[in-house]
Parts: sequence; C-alpha cells; structure tokens
Amino acid sequence: MGPPSSSGFYVSRAVALLLAGLVAALLLALAILAAFYGRCARVPPSVLPGLGDSEAECSPPRRQKPTPTLTPGSADELAVTTTPRDERPPGPWDHLRLPPWLLPLHYDLELWPLLRPDKLPARSLLFYGRVNITVRCTMATVRLLLHSVFQDCEGAEVRGPLSPGTGNTTVGRIPVDKVWFALDTEYMVLELGEPLQPGSSYELQLSFSGVVFEDLKEGLFFSVYTDDGERRVLIASQLEPTFARFVFPCFDEPALKATFNITIIHHPSYVALSNMPKLGQSEKEDVNGSKWTVTTFSTTPHMPTYLVAFVICDYDHVNRTERGKEIRIWARKDAIASGNADFALNITGPTFSFLEDLFNISYSLPKTDIIALPSFDNHAMENWGLMVFDESVLLLEPKDQLTEKKTLIANIVSHEIAHQWFGNLVTMNWWNNVWLKEGFASYFEYEVINYFNPKFPRNEVFFSNILHHVLREDHALVTRALAMKVENFKTSEIEELFDIFVYSKGASMAQMLSSFLNKHLFVSALKSYLKTFSYSNAEQDDLWRHFQMAIDDQSTVILPATIKNIMDSWTHQSGFPVITLNVSTGIMKQEPFYLEKVKNQTLPTNNGTWIVPILWIKNGTTQSLVWLDQSSKVFPEMRVSDSDNDWVILNLNMTGYYRVNYDKLGWKKLNQLLEKDPKAIPIIHRLQLIDDAFFLSKNNYIEIETALELTKYLAEEDEIIVWHTVLVNLVTKDLVSDVKNSDLYPLLKKYLLKRLNSIWNIYVTIIRENVLVLQDDYLALISLEKLFGTVCWLGLEDCLQLSKELFAKWVDHPENEIPYPIKEVVLCYGIALGSDKEWDILLNIYTNTTKEEEKFQLVYAMSCSKDPWILNRYMEYAISASPFTSNETNIIEVVAASDIGWYVAKDFLVNNWKAVSKRYGTQSLINLIYTIGRAITTDIQIEELQQFFNNMLEEDQRIKVHTKLQTIKNENLKNKKRRDRMAEWLRRNT
Repeated sequence: MGPPSSSGFYVSRAVALLLAGLVAALLLALAILAAFYGRCARVPPSVLPGLGDSEAECSPPRRQKPTPTLTPGSADELAVTTTPRDERPPGPWDHLRLPPWLLPLHYDLELWPLLRPDKLPARSLLFYGRVNITVRCTMATVRLLLHSVFQDCEGAEVRGPLSPGTGNTTVGRIPVDKVWFALDTEYMVLELGEPLQPGSSYELQLSFSGVVFEDLKEGLFFSVYTDDGERRVLIASQLEPTFARFVFPCFDEPALKATFNITIIHHPSYVALSNMPKLGQSEKEDVNGSKWTVTTFSTTPHMPTYLVAFVICDYDHVNRTERGKEIRIWARKDAIASGNADFALNITGPTFSFLEDLFNISYSLPKTDIIALPSFDNHAMENWGLMVFDESVLLLEPKDQLTEKKTLIANIVSHEIAHQWFGNLVTMNWWNNVWLKEGFASYFEYEVINYFNPKFPRNEVFFSNILHHVLREDHALVTRALAMKVENFKTSEIEELFDIFVYSKGASMAQMLSSFLNKHLFVSALKSYLKTFSYSNAEQDDLWRHFQMAIDDQSTVILPATIKNIMDSWTHQSGFPVITLNVSTGIMKQEPFYLEKVKNQTLPTNNGTWIVPILWIKNGTTQSLVWLDQSSKVFPEMRVSDSDNDWVILNLNMTGYYRVNYDKLGWKKLNQLLEKDPKAIPIIHRLQLIDDAFFLSKNNYIEIETALELTKYLAEEDEIIVWHTVLVNLVTKDLVSDVKNSDLYPLLKKYLLKRLNSIWNIYVTIIRENVLVLQDDYLALISLEKLFGTVCWLGLEDCLQLSKELFAKWVDHPENEIPYPIKEVVLCYGIALGSDKEWDILLNIYTNTTKEEEKFQLVYAMSCSKDPWILNRYMEYAISASPFTSNETNIIEVVAASDIGWYVAKDFLVNNWKAVSKRYGTQSLINLIYTIGRAITTDIQIEELQQFFNNMLEEDQRIKVHTKLQTIKNENLKNKKRRDRMAEWLRRNT
C-alpha cells in the first residue's frame, strides 16, 4: 500500500464505520422489510438477484456445487442475530485473533453489485453475493468463527466432510442451528448441530448482501467522475488491511492464505476486472428480465484475503507485453486518448523484468492490470494482478514535464511492483511485521530508479524523501518499535501501523543492511528468503535467519554479532541513537535521541544500546567499517591532528540510521574545511552536516552557534539541494510568520542575501531563459520553491519583479504557464503586490477550475493579500460557502496564518464565530485559536485570548485550549531564546 496522504479532509475510521453502519443498517432493514411484505418473513437466496440460478452457472465448471436454499417457514430457516458483548457468554468471539480450528483452502466467491449506467447511485447501492469456502478442520468444534462486517446473512450451510480423492464430493451435511454476529470483534459465528472432525475438510456455503458506499475506500466503494464530459461511476475495492470482511465472510488474517475463484456479475456495458485473467463470460437475467454479464476469472495462487481485488468500470486501456505477460493500464477514456497512461506503461514492464532478474524469481501471475481511480486515499495498492492507483500518481500529463511527478510516478509504480515479491509472494505472518513488506518495497523504489538512471543522485534523494522526514518523527519516548512483539491489535490499531515508520524507517533498515554487508550478499539473502517462503508467510526472525545463512556461507564480511542481535537492536526498540565522536581522544559514544534534551535530566533507561555500523571517511578517503556495540568505545584511528587537512566524517553516504555529533574540535575542523574547500566534502555529507547540526542544536545536543558556523561558506555553495536543507532548517514556518516583529529579520536578510546571490543567479537565469532544462533534475524540482520563496520573502527586488512579470503574463495569456515548481510562490506574490483586480481574477479562475490541486494553490494565494478589506471579504465569501463549496481547506485558518491576516481573522472570528463553526465545525474554532495564538509568550496574553473566545467554547474545550496555549507559550519562549542567540551571532558575523 502506498504511504498515507498527509492532507485533505479526514474522517476517523471509527466515525466512518459508525456512519457506514448506520446507513447500511437502514438500507438493509428497508430491503428486508420490502422483502417481508412482498413475499415472506425471510427471502430465500434463490429469489435474490444473482442467487437464483444453480451453482454451476456462477462458478467455474470444474467446481460445481449445489446451491444452498432456505425454505421460508421450514426448519431450514436460520435465526440471524447481532449479540452485544454484555449479552453473550465469554468465548472465542471475545478474542481479536481467529481461533485455530479451521484453515481456509479455497474460496468460490460471487459478487453482484447492482450498478447500472442509466441509474447513477446517490450515496450507496446494494450488492449481493455468495461464497463457498473449503476449509480443513484442525480441532473438533461446534462453532465456526469467521470475519464479517456490515453484511446481512441470507443463508448458511456446512457440507461435509468432503471425500478426498473424489473431487471433494460431499458425503454429508452439518446442521447450522444459529448464525449471529459479534460486531465489536467483527465475527460471524455459526453454531452447529454437531462437531466438525479434525483432519476432515468441509465447505461453508454462505449467501449475503451488503452496501457499497461512495468514496469510503474501505471494502467495496464507488466513485463518480467525469469522462468525455459525462458523469460516470465505477466500483473498486480496497481490502487491506482488514476490509475483506466488509465485502464477504472470510478468514481475514494475512497468514490464512487460500486460492480464489471469483465471479463478478455486472451490467453488460461495464468491464469487470479481478486478480486473474478472465476465464469466461455468460449472460443471465434477473427477476425483472434485465440482462447481466457473468464474468468468471481463473484461479488465483495462494494469497491472503487483503490482496483480493475487484473493479467494475467503463474505462479504456493501453497495453504491452513483457516476457510473454500482458500489462494493461486502465484509466478514463479521455486520459487514455491523451496518452497520459503511456509513461506508466513504459516503465512497468522493465521494472518487472529488473526485479525478476534481481531475485531470480519470475512474477507469478499471467497478467498485470493497473487502474487509475479518480481518487484513492491510499495513493496505491499492490493487489496481486490488479493494482489500484490514484490517477494523480499514475497518469502523466504533458503539463507535468516541469514537476517532480515523473519521478513520483516511477517511485510509486516501483513500490507497488516490489510488493509482488515483498507482501504478495511472501506475506508477513501478522501485521506487527508489516514493515517486512512496506520497508523493502520502499527501499527497492530507489534501487529500481537508480538502475534505470545510473546518474540519479540516489543518496541525496533517499535523504530528502526518506531520512530527513523519519528522523524528525522518531524518538525514544513517544514512537513505537518498528517490529512489535504484541499481536493482539484491534482493527483500528492495525490501520495505524501503516505509518511513516513501516515505510521510511523500514526502508532505512534495508539500506543500512545493504551498506554494512554488501549488495551481493544482501540480494543473495533476499533471494533465499523469497524462494523459501514463496506463497507462504514469514516473520522477522525468518528474514534474519536467511541473512545469517548467507553470511555463514562466506568469509569476507565479519560481523560482531549475529544478524538477529544486530538488527533486533534496531527493530525492537523505538527511536535511534545519537553517535558522538571526540576527535581528540577517539572516544565514540551512543545515546538515545530525546526531544529537547535537558542537561542533567534523568531519562528513562528502557532503551538498550544499538549495535551500530560505522562507515566513515577520513581526509576524503573511505575507511574500514567499525562497530559501536556498546555505549562507549575508543577508536584510535579516528583521532585527528592539528593539521588543517585532518578531518573525519561518520556515517558514509548517510546509510546508517542515526545522527552524528562531534566534539568542538570535530565541528571546528569541518567548518574550516567547508570555508576552505567545500567540494572536498561530498554533497550528501554537506547535507548531513547541515541537517544534523541544526537538528541537534534545536534539541540541545549542541549550541545553535555551532550550526550557524557551518553556514559561513554558503556563498560558494552551488548545489540547490544543500541550499534547500539550509533553508528548511533556518527559515522555518514559525520564523516566516512572526520574524518581522523581531530583530532577527533584517539581520537574517542581510546575512542570507549576500550568500544566496550566486545560487539565485544560476536559477533565475534558467527560469528566464529555458526552465525546461530542469525537467529531469529532480533535486532542483523539489528545491526550487523553497529557494524562490525565501528570496522573495527576504525582499530581493529581482525576485519580486520576476513574480509580478510571470503572474501578469499568465493572467493575460494563460498559455504562458507559470513554472510549476514556483507557481504557488508566484501566485502569492502576484496577489501580495497587486490590488483587488488581481484578486478578483484569481477568484474567477478558482470558480471555473475543477482541478483540486489548482484550487488549493488559489485558496492559499488569495490569502496573501496585504489589504485587510480584501481579506475580510475573502472570509465573508468563505462562510457563505459559494463559490468555496469544499470544506477541505479552512479559509479562515489560511488567512489567519499570515502576518496581516492574523489581525483581520481575529476580529472576523469575534463577529462571525457561529457562522465559522457552522461552516467548518466546532474543532475549526479551536484550531483557529491556536493559529491566532501562535505568537503568545505570556500568561496575560493567554488570558486575553481566552476571554476573547470564551463565549465560543464549551467548558471542556476551554480547558483543552488553555492547556494547548500554555504549550504554545512555552515553545515560543524557547524559540525566542534561540532566536535571540541567532540574532546575536548574526550581529557578530554580518
């Protein structure tokens, strides 16, 4: 699954499930009542749409089974109930894991969503289904538990035991006395009239119905979109991690793999897709005489339920063949006609081939379909044979040439294809080891891109996309271990495991492994692991065992401990170490990183030591790997002399997952080298020095002056990614919003502009003369916005004038596109330097665009006005809803975030808080108070602010706000001390 989005309107899963449950219960109740009054007390499956024909007509011919039928009023009729926890006896249904009584072997699954092109659904639509599950009994039991959520059970039978060697012919039938649901643990429970016998196989025959919701992105969902000017609808699925149970009754755990025969009944005008190639099609009529198409698919390999996938759509596709296997990219017809899927198609086949050759394991399925959905919150999902993408991360439009989108698409496509081995072929045994698939898929994104683009700056990009972010989130006291020993997660907790750590920390673990072994040994171990556990499941220890086997088979790489002991020290504890080297003595020590470390503070000792691989360079030459396997150790070879040419940098290419600190002499040596010969230090290490120093200074490991000393050389720095790192650390968001009220801004302006002159001239010339030369320069594309925005913020006339020119040309002739990397900055300064005329032009463009990304840019740009009356009018438009119909961006908050908007928003909120609350919700008021109070530094200011807003809040909200404002005040006081020291240093050095 792709990394979760960090933006957009968010509804928690608990709330979404509650709403979904209420709607589902209502719709199903209406359906059942209609059936009750129309026919009988309980509608038999034989008269429901899609469930009326014999099993032979809706399953592959080789697996013909009798149709389960319930006769109304007979002894066969089932009592189906929902039982709350406090009304049922304790039992296995109270546990979060399935009991080990049954092992699923095969599913025959049929789904019939009632989707018609001539009748678009409003908010939901019904679907019907049935599933025959072949299981093997391992323990005698009179109760069957499987997962099922928001489904109405229409019929249930148990056939068996099945006779081995006779095509699984049934020799009997087990009575089903009762079916009931434990909603809190998401189980369907079948109470049987006699026990199942260990060693025997049985077939569970279940018919059911459920609801498809719009854009819920859990289970089956539908999306309404526009194609060739017409409104259309499609159905797709998202079953990871625990949403297969939303679609059909199943054993919804990753270790319970089975094969699947899937049948989809759909309107003839739609195409049905699933994991496997189409096996056949037939036609059938419903009870009203309407014709439907029955599409059957070939049998899948053994796989977990979360990889099952379904799509019903009216899309077009492009295709190619790679090593005899068809690859198809499906998308809106107008997108296909425009060639927007061609880039993804052209990289998919070679990526498969590269990974096949690397692992020496062929891709397991005969085809690959990749579909671009109009919107998909997870970005992408690796379903075996049918990968699902949000179209924004799969389709490349001609206008995207000057964005980082080409690399983004290549990254995500590579990530999902890597999952075909890590996750699909070999699946983690349980979700506590989900990093085994997400971490390695994230790592191989960069291996794939680097293979096809040998000049791609892999180390710098890995730092920018992976390390920079995760090292800011990971620390010893708050975050969790990467691989957790606990297994009893609630389903909501399983979803929360898909965080930055399983992706980015997991990728960093893979990178560190590869670096302290070597690429050959690393890949050799993975080959063995993948081959051994193909079509099966594995745990973290299984991976370590195969690495150890590879290490034991050679004598070149010698480790200080077993690979398990080394890597468990990283995956079984949270956070990361700070490595400090004293270059005078050669003493190296490690300590856990803590946010805002306080001198002489007593800290928890629950974190042990890490076994740390230290790759390093001395005087520009790579040195032999050493290990820090205790809290402190002496490395005489790391001592440096008084010579200007003697220096040491730890963590070669930043492949280790740690921060590096030095004693004063160590930092001084590196600073002197930067001023004397900056190119003597590789780019990745100039990035590292800046990022580590500022981060460590912010958290009290070193003085801020030490970090600032490293910036003196910057007039000679011509790498934009290094400048990006400097500006991200130095010109922070809180600094931008408040610095003009302090002494720091003029000092910083003078200091930075003097050093920015060279890098600015390089890129402003490119922007003016031929900006397209940047289209394959990924580091420039991700760095240019920060550079351009900072130079304009510092008031350089050349930057401001260029912004006005680009804005004016675009307004007069929209074909004169503003270069994408700087578009948001140019729009902002176009408004800030303009009048209500420019503002009204942007409002008109906003009203007429349908592109969400452009809408977001325009919403932000319109808040950049320096005229209070324009900002006030903007907020009045916002609470009147038109033309700002979306709640995704709180316009009042956007306005309040600017220096002038702060005052305007504060007054506006006092007079319009009820309307703001109605428009954006009560929580928006609290968020606004935090935004408006972002600069407070005294208790008096907190009291004034609370008095200002007290009548808007309930008592519990006031307490919460007061606590948060105290936190903001304390943070601001710390920041003020830091800024005062920065200002003093700048006075001495400007």
